[in-house]
This record gives sequence, structure tokens and C-alpha cells, in this order.
Amino acid sequence: MVTKNPRVMAKYNLTEKKEKVAAYRSLVSPQLMDELKDKILNIILIQQRYKDKNYSAKQLAEDLGTNTRYISAVVNVRFHMNYTSFVNKFRIEEAMALLVDKRYQELNMEDISDMVGFSNRQSFYASFYKLNGVTPRDYRMRHLAQTSSEEVRLKKPLKK
Repeated sequence: MVTKNPRVMAKYNLTEKKEKVAAYRSLVSPQLMDELKDKILNIILIQQRYKDKNYSAKQLAEDLGTNTRYISAVVNVRFHMNYTSFVNKFRIEEAMALLVDKRYQELNMEDISDMVGFSNRQSFYASFYKLNGVTPRDYRMRHLAQTSSEEVRLKKPLKK
């Protein structure tokens, strides 16, 4: 785990969450949990609904013919996070790929944030920092610096 700067955590209004036990989690059978888990992954990840800023747990529940408590229970038990963190994880993973892809170097942070489904720059930065311990801009700069030094090293002629 990356050591996080408390000043930056305060800046992005991040706090460590305490684990809560919700009674309704035990109401969903393991078989139904597994079935819903697969369906949730299909919709959120495979169909890339995580890119839709307006796709909520309520909409997901409607699409699956269930309710938000079941969605919440499955995401909590099977993925060990809440719905928002679950969706943001996929957004951040895609953002990380876009930030280091040479084809997208001209895009600013707002463009990247928008492409992966965040509704604003602040939530993008907060989620990115929470997952990676660095801001998106720092992540891009570190990767660019690393790539540049590797390219220079590869272009040097071998000494005999």
C-alpha cells in the first residue's frame, strides 16, 4: 500500500472508512450472490457502463430486475467495497491506461476524467488519489519521465 500524504488526503476530503456490518447482506443466498456478481460484472465492466456518469446502482438494479439493497450486498460481500468505489475502480484503471498512452498525451485531466465517466474533476482526482496515492497529473508525469529515460537508454549505442 502506498503511504498517503495526510495533507493531500485532507485537500481531497478523503477519510478512512470504518467497516460496517449490514444485516441485509446475510439475506442474499450465496447462489444468488454469485449470479448477481456475474451479471453486475457483465453490465459494469464488459458493457462498460462505468463510463456512463448517470448509471446508478438504482439503474443497475432495475436492469437486473432486483433492488438496490441486493446490489449493495453483492458488491460489498463479493468485491469488498461500496457501489461507487466499485465503479470508480474501473474508471481509474482506464484513466491510468489513457494517461500513459501516447495517443492521449494532448488531453487534459478534465478530458480524461470525462472519457472514463467522472462527472467532475474533483471526484476524479479524489478517487484517483485514493486508489493510487498520487494525483493523475503526478502519475502521468512519473510515467512520462520513466518512459523518456528508458527510450534514451535504449537509443545509446552499446559499448564494446
